[in-house]
Amino acid sequence: MSIRFSFGGDEHIFAEVSEEMSLEAFFTSLSMTNAVRAASIRGVTEICPANASFQIKFDPDQIKPDDLLKELQSMEGAAAKSDASLKTRIMEVPVFYQDPWTHETLMRFRERHQDPKSTDLEYAAAVNGLGSVEEFVKAHSSQPWFVSMVGFVAGLPFLYQMVERKRQLEVPKYLRPRTDTPKLTVGHGGCFSCIYSVRGAGGYQMFGITPMPIYDPNQKVSYLQDEMCFFRPGDIVKWKPITRDEYDAALEEVEANRFEPLIRDCTFSLSDFNRDIDGTNTKLMEVLHGR
Repeated sequence: MSIRFSFGGDEHIFAEVSEEMSLEAFFTSLSMTNAVRAASIRGVTEICPANASFQIKFDPDQIKPDDLLKELQSMEGAAAKSDASLKTRIMEVPVFYQDPWTHETLMRFRERHQDPKSTDLEYAAAVNGLGSVEEFVKAHSSQPWFVSMVGFVAGLPFLYQMVERKRQLEVPKYLRPRTDTPKLTVGHGGCFSCIYSVRGAGGYQMFGITPMPIYDPNQKVSYLQDEMCFFRPGDIVKWKPITRDEYDAALEEVEANRFEPLIRDCTFSLSDFNRDIDGTNTKLMEVLHGR
């Protein structure tokens, strides 16, 4: 996997690890950005990892662009050989699938959708060869997802399904973006799921909504007082389908600032995962539920 570097203006170097998303590409990007951070290179002012790429911002008055490029290229070999394991967190995120708020929104924008006569979940089930919305929700929520990037909008996580590529759910984005998406919508575009951290425009299919805040710039939410963004790259997420009553109960806890997400520390090894995907996911679920 050879990294392709290119300059972005006078102050950025963009590094494309791979043209397609994979956990291998993510770990190479993570190793490279960790190495750049550890090297404390004079003139580097910002390090931004993404799904299968990363970008470095630098001050050209402190380091010449070509010198920084040589530094990055010298790290590539070591990154490729680094141990692809990670001490991270696994967490449960409740989701009210087929909720009334995203349903009302998707019905307002049907003329922008591939199939105006179906809902987003019905369309997603059909294009993935599943017989019903219930089957799709089961496929979406039964296996964990890997947070491969946080950004685009503050606090918004991109999540990559931890199953064999042939089993991954894929759904195209809307033909034209909506001008509205409810806050905390669980969306999906391509192979990525996401959670809209704020209300706004969007093009991902809408599957449901979570009551759990994931971004708090005022840092008043009990579990967001140290960091305003809940997710970090490398986190592992398990969706938990909930009913309307469970959603309302969770929302009451959120409004009283008593809601506490289920989070456990864990270790993820890419080698172990590739050797036995289902076995690794089973062990992760055991860690999550304390068995």
